[in-house]
Amino acid sequence: MSGFWCIVPAAGQGTRFGGTTPKQHLVVRGRSLLEHTLDALMGHPDIAGVVVALAPGVDRTWPALHGKPVVTVVGGATRAISVRAGLDAIAGVDTHAPVLVHDAARPNIVHADLDRLIAAGRGGADGALLAAPVRDTLKRADADGRSLGTQDRAGLWRALTPQMFPRDVLARALDAAAAAGIDVTDEAMAMERLGHRPVLVEGREDNLKMTTPADLAWFAWALQQRERQG
Repeated sequence: MSGFWCIVPAAGQGTRFGGTTPKQHLVVRGRSLLEHTLDALMGHPDIAGVVVALAPGVDRTWPALHGKPVVTVVGGATRAISVRAGLDAIAGVDTHAPVLVHDAARPNIVHADLDRLIAAGRGGADGALLAAPVRDTLKRADADGRSLGTQDRAGLWRALTPQMFPRDVLARALDAAAAAGIDVTDEAMAMERLGHRPVLVEGREDNLKMTTPADLAWFAWALQQRERQG
């Protein structure tokens, strides 16, 4: 099958969200966030399949979506461990082939953003990631939560996902970070440590990571609006 594989690390506990259920398993309009995310990814014609890294003990049986395979693996305590397990699960894929990594709790990804990311990430070792320029005024705070001053936002971007890198280069970057004892917060951080300079591809602002109950309420509203519009 032609196309690109996508790894979705979904083993986290989502402690910032609160509650006992990891946020990727919270249900919005009849389906979990993870299911919404996988459906959005697998509906794109250039995505060949998805590897989902789940926490130990979570149901690992997933049906195919849009006629494409969903492979599950046991993830780890960190994002990097889960992504690395996902890379190992597609060992049969060309070692130089680009792979995508996408947040499990980022269900509002649109195909137009995926089109631009894939076009930018197809060639070269540096890869690409969706991102959004910082538009708000930034403040630096002291320990008491008081503003110390205004930060220059020129050249600053918010990293989004998916991020897209050659499979072998990403594996090497994640291994190097782990060997140095560095817990990378996204795949681009691991790549940057090795001197790579990924392309920033501007994505939609509403490609939100569900982090708070307010985010979840917004996504439920967005789904409702889509359903009304057919």
